[in-house]
Amino acid sequence: MTELAHIRVHEEKASEYASHEDFLRIFNEDTDSLYQLSFLLTRDAVKAEECFVGGIEDSIAGNSVFREWARSWAKRVIIQNAVRKLSPRPRQSDSASPTIFADVDQLSSGRGRHFAMEAVLGLEDFERFVFIMSVLEHYSEHDCALLLGCSVGDIREGRIRALKELADSAHMEATASQLLLQEKK
Repeated sequence: MTELAHIRVHEEKASEYASHEDFLRIFNEDTDSLYQLSFLLTRDAVKAEECFVGGIEDSIAGNSVFREWARSWAKRVIIQNAVRKLSPRPRQSDSASPTIFADVDQLSSGRGRHFAMEAVLGLEDFERFVFIMSVLEHYSEHDCALLLGCSVGDIREGRIRALKELADSAHMEATASQLLLQEKK
């Protein structure tokens, strides 16, 4: 293979990977959603901004990533920064078996609807991270466990606790709304 052919092969491979400009464009286009992810994870505007800015820096300085994976990589870097900043740890398992949700649709705020941000922010750190990563961002249990440094069982238990707390919160909110309507009559 000639030197010119080697250069062309190298240039073709390089064009498959996300560049600094690609990441800057992604962070510029997706500023709102990436910041919201950071804020939901940290519950704090200052920490959220630090994770967001750190995400830009880490994405630009990080490993080579295929261009088609750059958006998901940007989210992953923000999640990694938030994990480092908050170090969410699983709680000790309860002896009683928690309610198991077969599907997110069982919640009053399930798919096609929205979860109350206040309720999500009210979750304990570990449950909030697990909920955001597994339910909202669709990470696999295995990926969640790797990023959070725990077992898949811890992820399952954390998600169950989060879903139960969110369901309880939605139920309380619905009950309060009904009481207000009755008082107005």
